[in-house]
Amino acid sequence: MKCIIIDDEPLALGIIKSYCEDIGTLEIMGAFTNALEAIPLLSDAVIDLVFLDIEMPQINGIDFIKTLDYKPLFIFTTAYSQYALEGFEINAVDYLVKPIPFPRFVKAVNRAKEIYELKKGNKKSSALIVSDVIGSTGANQFVFVKSDYGTVKIKLKDIKYIQGLKDYLKIHISEEKPVLTLMTFKDIQIKLPENQFLRVHRSYIVNLRSIDAIQRSKVIVDSVRIPIGDSYKTDFLKRIGL
Repeated sequence: MKCIIIDDEPLALGIIKSYCEDIGTLEIMGAFTNALEAIPLLSDAVIDLVFLDIEMPQINGIDFIKTLDYKPLFIFTTAYSQYALEGFEINAVDYLVKPIPFPRFVKAVNRAKEIYELKKGNKKSSALIVSDVIGSTGANQFVFVKSDYGTVKIKLKDIKYIQGLKDYLKIHISEEKPVLTLMTFKDIQIKLPENQFLRVHRSYIVNLRSIDAIQRSKVIVDSVRIPIGDSYKTDFLKRIGL
């Protein structure tokens, strides 16, 4: 992926640049201490990923992203955690708080790479292309979703939970690698049986049959603690009889 780095602190910029070089799969097209200086490159070149600080002179990182007509994937790298919610609301791939540990940086880049590769392979066709429900038992129900460069058949009974990831969904499946697909929650909820799947958070749908426990405002699925959003809590408790 072609990337640029924007950070008004030369030391932080240097660290992120060295991290990118260590990973080896990123091509650094430019490094800037002022966001406005990056505009010509963003306009003239195809940039896949931007590492972007928030607190900068003239214009902060969040406002800068909002000005772009074409928005590449972007990861915020900042010393201020209070902007995290706003960062995710404008679809940041990730939000890294300085000092950034290298393993955490690698995880963010891998997440960006997953989205980049899925987007690249699904330009013409997105999301669910077939969604037949066969039979009356969960064992025979399935959906087909576009993923990578092909179409994957997923049995509904094998879906543990579904996680929102920017414009994509990550479908977690029993004893298999998760499937990443270009879809919205609205698209997939139409295809899922309401008596089996329930949205518990703006970023999560769970298979009610896969819930192992409920602890305060979280559901436990295979040791994963999934938050229950305030706006979903009443419906969730009603559905499970509490």
